[in-house]
Amino acid sequence: MTKVALFVTCIVDMLFPDVGEAALDILEGQGISVEFPEAQTCCGQPAFNAGFQADARPVAEHFLDVFGGYDAIVTPSGSCASMVRHYYPELFKGHARQAEAEAVAARTWELTQYLVDVLGVSRLGTSLRKPTRAAIHDACHGYRALGIGRQPRLLLSHVGNLSLVELPGHDQCCGFGGLFAIKMGQISAAMLNDKLANIQATDCDIIITGDASCAMHMNGGLSRSRSTKRVVHVAEVLAGRLT
Repeated sequence: MTKVALFVTCIVDMLFPDVGEAALDILEGQGISVEFPEAQTCCGQPAFNAGFQADARPVAEHFLDVFGGYDAIVTPSGSCASMVRHYYPELFKGHARQAEAEAVAARTWELTQYLVDVLGVSRLGTSLRKPTRAAIHDACHGYRALGIGRQPRLLLSHVGNLSLVELPGHDQCCGFGGLFAIKMGQISAAMLNDKLANIQATDCDIIITGDASCAMHMNGGLSRSRSTKRVVHVAEVLAGRLT
C-alpha cells in the first residue's frame, strides 16, 4: 500500500486549517490512508528565497527526516511543492544528502497535480449547495514551476453547481510573493491593485486559487476595498466545504 503523507504547510497550519482538513477529506475520499506527521515544520522556502541557503538547509534537512519514509508527499500549495520539487536538489547539490533530497523531491506533489497526474482522477463527485460562478487565479509557483493549470480546471469542471468564467490576467501575480510583499511593499500593492481591478471586472461570485498565501493577500485587498467577493482555496471547493 502506498504511504501518503499530508504536508500541510506553515500558512495553512497557522491561518487556514480548514484548507488542510479539506485536502485530507479529498484524499481520504479516494480511499487513501493519509498520515499527518506531527513533527513537520517549514520547508525552508522563506530563508531560501531571501538568499540564506545556509539557514534554509537545516530546515530542509528536518523535512527530509520527517517525510523521507513516504511514497508520496501531498501538499495544498503549489509554492511549497515547487520549493521541494525544484529547489531541494539545488539546495543539497554536493551535499551528503543530495540523493535523498532528489528522491523526496520526486515524490512531492501539489494536491490537484497528485489527483489528476498521479491518481488519474477527474471527478470527485462534489456538488456545491447553490449555483456559483467562479474565476481561477493561477498562483505563480504552481503555474510556472509545476505547470499547474489544467489539473484544477479539470477537477472543478466536474463540480456540480459550479460554473467557471475567465479571469483577465488569471496568470498575473497578485503581488504577494512571500518576502517580496514585505521588501517591495509599494510594488506589491500596485500589483495587488491590478489584480483586484480584474476581479471586480469579472462576473463571478468567488475566485479560486491553489495557494493560501495568494488568498490571504487578495482577500485583504478585497476586504479593504469593501468588496463582497472573496478568494477561496481549490481544496475547499473540491471538498464541497463552501458555505
